[in-house]
Amino acid sequence: MPASHPRLRSPQPGGWLVIAAAVMWGTTGTAQALAPASAQPAAVGTARLAIGGLALFLIALGSGALRDLRRWPAGPTLLAAASMAAYQLCFFAGVARAGVAVGTIVGIGSSPVMAGALGWLVRGERPGLRWAGATLLAILGSGLLVGAGDRLDVDPLGVLLALGAGASYALFTLASKSLLESRPPQAVMAATFGLGAVLLSPLLFLVDLSWMVQPGGLLVALHLGLVTVALAYSLFARGLRATSVATAASLTLAEPLTAGTLGILVLGEQLTPLTALGIGLVLGGLLLLTVME
Repeated sequence: MPASHPRLRSPQPGGWLVIAAAVMWGTTGTAQALAPASAQPAAVGTARLAIGGLALFLIALGSGALRDLRRWPAGPTLLAAASMAAYQLCFFAGVARAGVAVGTIVGIGSSPVMAGALGWLVRGERPGLRWAGATLLAILGSGLLVGAGDRLDVDPLGVLLALGAGASYALFTLASKSLLESRPPQAVMAATFGLGAVLLSPLLFLVDLSWMVQPGGLLVALHLGLVTVALAYSLFARGLRATSVATAASLTLAEPLTAGTLGILVLGEQLTPLTALGIGLVLGGLLLLTVME
């Protein structure tokens, strides 16, 4: 008998929507690098969530998604909102302490593994061998992408904060998946990000926001809020409805791929053989999850 080979299938729309969202998230590090030096991690994360949460609320209001709020699931909404608020604080603080390379790979790379475990334990979703192989390829590739530079700053507290970011994002994905089964995507994102912004709002009185009045700072804040939150999470919510928790989390590994590419094209970082190999591995993992069966 002839050997069986994996065959191509039509790309799943849900998966491509998650990838599109991850590409937008991948611009976060470049935007933060272009922000004024006085922009503190907590201030950046809080401003990002506040602007994005307001935009998502207006989108949901304009689309009529908030007309029926009866019997809204309070538990999953609070969990998703608290997880997203925690993610903002942990990720930006972890990157600031551990460095962009270590903070990014630990935070983003740990999330698919945690999400896969949570999806299995809570929802009974068995990720499967294809998910495991694709996730391993993407994590290895992401490690090469962020570790190909010649400077790695490893800080134990920074690593713990990055792990906290990965766990927070996995919980957010799990809770959002539950909400999306009975509610419109616009309403779910508006509720979770709006409540998350409220949870972080006290920080607005404790952090220095003067960087936002500078032209460059305002552009960075608007990009982070409108593009990497409002637009990206609108796409992510639609994609998550059609994919499992584990697969959606793994597809977000397109984020470090985008970040590494922007580092080369925008920030002038060098394309090394390790970087090229990392890009190839991430792309291979993403293709395995989207167009192979």
